[in-house]
Parts: sequence; structure tokens; C-alpha cells
Amino acid sequence: MLATLVIGLREGLEAALIVGIIAAFLKRNGASLKPMWIGVATALALSIAVGFGLQAVEASLPQSGQEAMEAVIGAVAVVFVTTMIVWMRKHARGMKKELEREAAAALGSGTTWAMAGMAFLAVLKEGFETSVFLLATFQASTSAAAAALGAVIGIAAAVVIGIGLYTGGVRLNLSRFFTITGVFLVFVAAGLVISTLRSAHEAGWITIGQQSTLDLSWLAPAGSLQAALVTGVLGIPADPRVIEVLGWVLYVVPVLAFSLWPQRWRPSGAALPRALFGAAAVFGVAAIVLAVAVPAGTATDVPSSAPLSNGGTAVFSSHGASAVLKVTGTAAARYRFDASSPSAHDGADRSWTTTATTHPAHRPATLTLDDLVDLSGGRIPVGVDPTHAPGPYTATWTTTSRVVAYSHGDDGLVDASSRVRTVVSISGGGLTAPRAFAIDHPGAAWSVRDAHVAAVSSSIAQAKTSSSEAMLWKLWLPIVFAIAALVLGIRGLNSRRALMSAAAIAAAEVPQDSPAFDGARVQDPSAPEAALSTPAPASDGIARTATPPNSRSTPYAAK
Repeated sequence: MLATLVIGLREGLEAALIVGIIAAFLKRNGASLKPMWIGVATALALSIAVGFGLQAVEASLPQSGQEAMEAVIGAVAVVFVTTMIVWMRKHARGMKKELEREAAAALGSGTTWAMAGMAFLAVLKEGFETSVFLLATFQASTSAAAAALGAVIGIAAAVVIGIGLYTGGVRLNLSRFFTITGVFLVFVAAGLVISTLRSAHEAGWITIGQQSTLDLSWLAPAGSLQAALVTGVLGIPADPRVIEVLGWVLYVVPVLAFSLWPQRWRPSGAALPRALFGAAAVFGVAAIVLAVAVPAGTATDVPSSAPLSNGGTAVFSSHGASAVLKVTGTAAARYRFDASSPSAHDGADRSWTTTATTHPAHRPATLTLDDLVDLSGGRIPVGVDPTHAPGPYTATWTTTSRVVAYSHGDDGLVDASSRVRTVVSISGGGLTAPRAFAIDHPGAAWSVRDAHVAAVSSSIAQAKTSSSEAMLWKLWLPIVFAIAALVLGIRGLNSRRALMSAAAIAAAEVPQDSPAFDGARVQDPSAPEAALSTPAPASDGIARTATPPNSRSTPYAAK
């Protein structure tokens, strides 16, 4: 409830401030407010429709689709709230003057409908951001009703404050207000980062970094006030996972530092590109160190032999596209596999199958009715009428042996089994048509012991987990750092280019006979004032001071 209240209050107040400034400007200039209110109402209706539309679409999706959409909505909400925090950090102080300047330009077109469009776009932006952010917060909250109530209270309070600011009955330090609420929303958005990553995992998009890190159940017992604050407001679960903790830290640290860093400590002028290049270098070095230093994960050494259920042993070896399985013991045999196919059976990556068909010569060529009853487990086979077909019958025997092996790596044997089945086909003896019956041979079948399969499968699973977790630190985190280094480097280049452009413009405006002109060099306009006050030589021996180009006094000293 507290999180949605602050969201509604802050976003609503932003929209109320924009509308209030535009309304005050129109009123001061004697223009009608009706077009502006039409734009505001239209924007509010569209924002509400967006929220309900997203909720309806999500409800119509299957469970995996709902998790995927929650992840997308959460990611969009985090982007929205981050850009909102950054924008207000930069423009909170001058927002009124900026809006009035834009309103004057719009009113200069000769129609108040331009102002209506301005109010419509401003409120639509805030309303759309609010809808997405609140929807993501509802999904992560434990009580949707309390979250909705908090949003309504926050928006209502924002409207009241906005009216008070418009009428002059309320005075509010907007810069401090947006700073405080911005810090709170940083932690709320960080909680959305956690819920977004968890939804992405449940949707099957993220499978790495899922190990548990901390047990916070002691900090936030279920149903307690601490749980309402930690889990309900800040979005921190009682069992955060590795990737969730990493995402939380990577979001909170830079955004919180940007929100609270004192203005007087922010680099400017020539120091800004140096600071950006320095930060880019730090991220770049961190990316390289992680990519090189983090091990790739442990390999699984799966043995090539395995014990069999009948007391024998199976030994597997592969030779390119073919393989051989040697079985010792009572069912000693040698099986050759000519091809394989991908498999995920108990951690194996390949499966091999071979089938052998024989016609055993030791089987009798003639069977009586009693023989059929014995072969069928003490009953007359279906399809044989002893009255009309009393036998004896001519018998044809076919034995099929099917062997399947599952391997991992080159020669690792995960599992293997054999199944033997004999089919006897009888004719004659009064039968109108041949009949076929299948006979299993449980004693002739064999398989790898279950304990071996379970141990090898567990070892393979642990190795895969280790490798995937290593990729989180060896691949994905370096990619994030490399992207950050690239972005900071580009900003540094743009900042330095802007400084050089400003210096070139200043140089073009300085006359060659000015004391500030030093042959082919002009002093950097971003240099300290003391550096710009260097005495210039004159023929009369009097030292003159070159005034900075941005000074309000006479630009250059008279000669």
C-alpha cells in the first residue's frame, strides 16, 4: 500500500504540477481553460484504458504467458521509473520556467488547442507511466486491494496538493520533495527488478543464477509488519536468489548515487569527459578481469563402465559416429551402434539404439495345444479354438533383441538396457489363418543399476549448474559491464566534442587583435577565471586583462 501510495502521489503530483502551471499561464493571459481540460480528460481516459487493457490481456494468457508478460511489464516499469527519477533530478528546479516557455510558444500559434495538446501529451505520459508502474506493483504486492487503495489515496493527495499549489495555499519545496520520493522509488524499482527476474525465470527465460543466497524469513516473518515493509513495499523476497541479488545491487548503487550525489561534486567543463572516460575504463577493466579470471566451471568425468542388474558389467566406447557396448556376465555380448541421436535422458546428451532379429534353431518346429497353453501362462491363446483347431501346429520363431545406451561426452556411460522378445507364429492344426503370440524373456533382459544412474545423473546436473553459474559471472556480467563502459565512453566523447565545439565558436568570435588571441591559440573558455586574466602585453607598457567571453562586462578591454 505504501509503495503504490508514493507512486500515485509522486506521479499524480507531476501531472498536477504540469496542468497547474499551464492553467495558471492561460488564466494570466486571459485564455480559455476548456481545451486544456478536454486534453487532460482524454489523457486520463486513455491511461486508465491502458491499465485495464494490459490486465485483460494478461488474464487471457496461459500461466507461462502470464509470467512472461509480468516480466515484460516489470521491465518497462523499471525503465519508466528510472527515467522519471533522472529527468526530475535534472529539471525539477527549472520545470516551471521551461513549461511556461513552451506554453508561450504554443499560445503564440494563436489557439488554445495547442495548449490542450500540450496538456494532453504531458498527462498521457505521466498516466501511462503510472498505469504500467502500478500494474507491475500490483503483481508484486501481497494484497491487490491494499495496493489499489494506496494508489487512490496517493493520486487524491496529489490532486489536493496540486490545487493548493495552483491557488497559492500550499508551498512545497519541489526539489526536496522529488529527491526524497525519488530515493524511496529507487528501492521500490529495485524490488521490481527482483520480481521481474523471478517472473522471467518462471517463464523459462532465465535459468542461471537461481541458487539461494540468504534466508530472510527471520527479518520478515510471514504476516508481520516487517514482512509488509520488506516484501510488500520493497519487493524483497524471503529467499532471494543470486541473480536477483546481483540485479538489485546493480540497479540500486548507480541510480541511488545519481539521485543523492551533491550538485557541487558533479564534474563539469573539462572534468566531465575525464570522469566519464575514467568510469568507462573501470567498467571495461572489470569486464575483462571477470571474463579472464572466472573459471569456466567443473567438467563431469562420467565413467565408461557401469554395473548391471544381473551382476555383469557394461563397457561403452565411441568411435566418431559409431559406438560399441561390451556386456560381461551371464548375458555376455557385444553390441555395435551405427548412429546416435540427441537425448536428455538422466543427463545424457546422446542415445544409441541397435536391434537384432534372429530365428532360433533350437525352438521346436511343431507345437501341441498343451505347448501353447504353457507358453501363454496356463491359458489358451486368444484366437485359438481347440474344438475346431486342436493342433498340432507348425511354429515359426522370431527373436528380437533391442539394446539402448545413453552416453555423456565421449565414452561416458549413463544408462543402458536390453529387452528380448520372441514372437511365435503358428499355422495349420485346423487354424483358418496364422496366429502370432509374443513371449517376453525377463531373465534375458538386463539394465544398468539404478544407483549408478542416479549418481551419474546427479554429477552431470551439478556440473551443468556449475557451468551455467560460471557463465553468469564469466559472460553475462562482463557483457553488462562492457555495455556500461561503451555508453559512458560515448557520453565522454560527446561531452568532449561539445567542449571543443564551444572552444571553436569562442575562437571564431575573438578578433585577432584582441589580447585574448595568442597567435594560433585561444584560451580554453572552460578554464578557470584566473587563467583567463593573464596580463596582455601592450606597446605603452600597461598590462590589460582579457575578460572571459561569457562575462557580462565589456567583452574585451579597449586598446
